[in-house]
Amino acid sequence: MDIGRLRKDELIVLECISGSKAYGLDLPHSDTDLRGVFIKPLVDYYGFSTYDQVTNESNDVVFSEVGRFFELLAKGNPTMIELLSTKGESVLKRHPLFDTIKQEWYLTKECKNTFAGYAISQIKKAKGLKKKIVNPFDKERKTVLSFCYVPYEQGSILLEEYLKLKNINQFHCALVNVPHMADVYGLYCDPEKYSGIIKKSNANEVSTSKVDKHDKPIATMVFNRNSYSRYCKDYKAYWDWVNFRNKDRFESTLSHGKNYDAKNMMHTFRLLNMAEEIARDGEVIVFRSDRKELLKIRSGDYDYAELLLMAEEKVSLIEDLFATADLPETPNLNRIEEVLVEFRKTIYK
Repeated sequence: MDIGRLRKDELIVLECISGSKAYGLDLPHSDTDLRGVFIKPLVDYYGFSTYDQVTNESNDVVFSEVGRFFELLAKGNPTMIELLSTKGESVLKRHPLFDTIKQEWYLTKECKNTFAGYAISQIKKAKGLKKKIVNPFDKERKTVLSFCYVPYEQGSILLEEYLKLKNINQFHCALVNVPHMADVYGLYCDPEKYSGIIKKSNANEVSTSKVDKHDKPIATMVFNRNSYSRYCKDYKAYWDWVNFRNKDRFESTLSHGKNYDAKNMMHTFRLLNMAEEIARDGEVIVFRSDRKELLKIRSGDYDYAELLLMAEEKVSLIEDLFATADLPETPNLNRIEEVLVEFRKTIYK
């Protein structure tokens, strides 16, 4: 199934402009995102087909199957709540049955977690991006040798430093396990006998060898395996991010000099403000009246530490508001399901 087929067969029952343009936070270069709901063809609904989402290649046009839409709506999913609450010119198509859904069925105290909780996860995401920007990984991957140490004087030094001090080539060395001591080895050296601590630069383990029983170790070596494993994981995560990040968005992040994803942080505060409005006023406002303040965040007017403090204060306020909010504790699953059943009866009549 693809977007063209949904349109050709008139399977779309709800379609709205979404994202920055729906929020009124778009800039001249902003793309037009579309989101909506579709009904499967009857043969797919009764047959083997299991898809519940259809997107275009760039993922800026996303349609959810009607059952999936109602399932997520009942869980307080912000995206589905925003979609149902979109108004005016941003609504391109809307089946009348959507008007039968009452806001009190899905706007509940659980929205504190789905809106504010998701916003907090985005703050952590922004923190992770800041870490990547400030602490980049060299393209050349470190070898196992960079995580091996030997005792030296009253402390320890990297094996590579030790070998350099002693003018020893690692290919002239051998390792022997020290019994009962994990990742601890006796280090031997003889250019005529031994062939190396690692055989290849991309090795993930040190190599052990047999040595003559009369040979004496020149040092004891420890391989910090945990540190090496963390490095490999972080190295991969960093370069995956470099290779797949949105180039224009990353350059925008660097342009304001604050080293955080400003667009992501803007939407984080939008979610927090929407959570506050749900708790205080019992309504979902998609088109934002706080555009000016949110765009200041996007343009990098605040330091990251300032935003964290602002977010903490906002979350504390939201906690207090939801504690006393005149909202149901949980969604009305029966009424939401009734509308889903009516949808399918109507479409598949």
